[in-house]
Amino acid sequence: MASKNGPVLPQPGKENILITSALPYVNNVPHLGNIIGSVLSADVFARFCRARGLPTLYICGSDEYGTATETKALSEGVDPATLCAKYHALHKDVYDWFRISFDKFGRTPTDEHTGITQEIFAQLWKNGFIEERETTQAFCAVPEHNTFLADRYVEGECSICHDLGARGDQCDACGNLLDPMQPDKNAAGEDESKGTGWLINPRCKLDGSTPERRKTKHLYIRLDELNKEITAWLDRVENGWSANCVAITRSWINNGLKPRGITRDLKWGVPIPKGLEGLSDEEYANKVFYVWFDACIGYASITKCYTDEGNLEGRNWEKWWKNPDNVTLYQFMGKDNVPFHTIIFPGTQLGTKEKWTQVNHLSTTEYLNYEGGKFSKSKGVGVFGNNARDTGIDPDVWRYYLLSRRPESGDSEFKWEEFIDSNNNDLLKNLGNLCQRVVKFCQAKLDAKVPEYPKTPIASLDEYKEEINKLLKEYNEQVKGTKLRAGLATVLSISAVGNKLLQDNKLSNQLLTEEPERCNAVINFALNLLHLIAGVLSPYMPGTAQSILRQVGLKAAEGETNIPVVIPDTWTADALKAGEPIGTPELLFSQIPAAKLEEWREAYGGEELRKQKAIEAEKAAAKKLQREKEKEKKKAKKEKERLAKEQAAKEAAAGETKELPLR
Repeated sequence: MASKNGPVLPQPGKENILITSALPYVNNVPHLGNIIGSVLSADVFARFCRARGLPTLYICGSDEYGTATETKALSEGVDPATLCAKYHALHKDVYDWFRISFDKFGRTPTDEHTGITQEIFAQLWKNGFIEERETTQAFCAVPEHNTFLADRYVEGECSICHDLGARGDQCDACGNLLDPMQPDKNAAGEDESKGTGWLINPRCKLDGSTPERRKTKHLYIRLDELNKEITAWLDRVENGWSANCVAITRSWINNGLKPRGITRDLKWGVPIPKGLEGLSDEEYANKVFYVWFDACIGYASITKCYTDEGNLEGRNWEKWWKNPDNVTLYQFMGKDNVPFHTIIFPGTQLGTKEKWTQVNHLSTTEYLNYEGGKFSKSKGVGVFGNNARDTGIDPDVWRYYLLSRRPESGDSEFKWEEFIDSNNNDLLKNLGNLCQRVVKFCQAKLDAKVPEYPKTPIASLDEYKEEINKLLKEYNEQVKGTKLRAGLATVLSISAVGNKLLQDNKLSNQLLTEEPERCNAVINFALNLLHLIAGVLSPYMPGTAQSILRQVGLKAAEGETNIPVVIPDTWTADALKAGEPIGTPELLFSQIPAAKLEEWREAYGGEELRKQKAIEAEKAAAKKLQREKEKEKKKAKKEKERLAKEQAAKEAAAGETKELPLR
């Protein structure tokens, strides 16, 4: 979304807004939870900031490096670059359909990304925040392979639940973290492991051979040495973060920060830079940076691809990313991404000793579940990005529903019944009704022109204006504070005031005949209100907002596709002038038939979802039975103790009786 005058850059003396959404990992199709958790939420905020007249840059892109990409490419029989190109295009297509307005949706495998990542690492190395450690790792000695294996490249039997298909990092069957091989004992006789179990009979994923134990070196970032700087920075900024985000971050701090490995034995990734004093080029020739180390650096490298397009020596990106006094950074993500953005990436920035733009406001979401179960691509449960389009429902209706259920303070649920109800009632009967009544009446009865507002003000309309301005103030505060659900509810409250205006004034042919001045005033007021509603609605439902603007008579400038939207501080109710022609009425929304409920439920995981729920119900019943057994056990124990005490008391009393003196 670069302007015709070049890329968007910060402007001196203005509030410059830099927005990122967590980079989606490109080894699958995004589901609705992924979409609301980051890209859609960030898009609402970016559109809001632009409509407020703030210089705004919204950056995102596909996170493409790492073991998961290599293993997915292996399963599809292609190389990682081919796989990533496929899924990058797929993600971009989904986001375009959802009307996500990135200024740049880039990628991590670029020369720009390699350059910035290696620069940052070199500074960390120079400043003493990187250490080398020797570790024991699985090594595949088959001549055709002959390399150290990343954890996911080792498979075998889980030592905990004995599932035969466990990976070297985790067992999906029992959920426990694993080591690829049984850990060595350290000097104290303790297991040097990161997990709670390991693989029995480990084998190389590529050729099935048994891996050997071999010593190798890896690089670690000294988060322990950066603890003081990270904590001091956190104390300054965490007031602008979501409560769940603060809790997750503080738990990491409270548990003590430890050195964290930043290299892996892979080919698909950013290579370790050569020529650094004290670092062996040969030792790290076949290693790359771990994806979690370089992924967040992708925000800066993708910005460089946008601001310095094609110029590897360009430094315009630094006007956004090394300008903390003039740029405010907002980041959007799901809660599982929090530590990377609040501990690891900020620690990396601080370790360079350079003046970086760091996150000021962080908005995180909980999980979006699906019809009482969980999204699962492999089992066909839930709605994924491409499925939403297949329903034939406009993207704005999807945007509205997801944003109205945004899991801001707790998990929320996608339900088809609520989805249909939100369209047929929230949208059609409130917003759709207001727009249809006003525009159709003006077209049919008032020559399709904005009518004159009476020279003598109508006092009752001032009361509506006052109420709307109060709601507008609340809306601006809510969205600026990333309370996106509340902001959307306020938009509907403003629309409800418009419907009340028509009701209270009994808009009809009779009103036009008996009180033409009042009728003109009501329509003038209502058309201007629609203009305001289009503005405040545009961050949430941009296509619908454009329709409203067309209907009230506005047109896009020559060569442009969209009509500019503005969200004011105060609504003056005079943006549309008397005598100006309005547009043609358009249906904003259509009724969704009730029959669609079961059709969509069945199409998107009906049978599998029932199985999923049955399994969960069995687990819940087993837990309940276990609790009841434990309760009965405790009860029996207490009864046994009570009887024992009773018996002891009786025996004690009998003993005292025997010892009473004879009189």
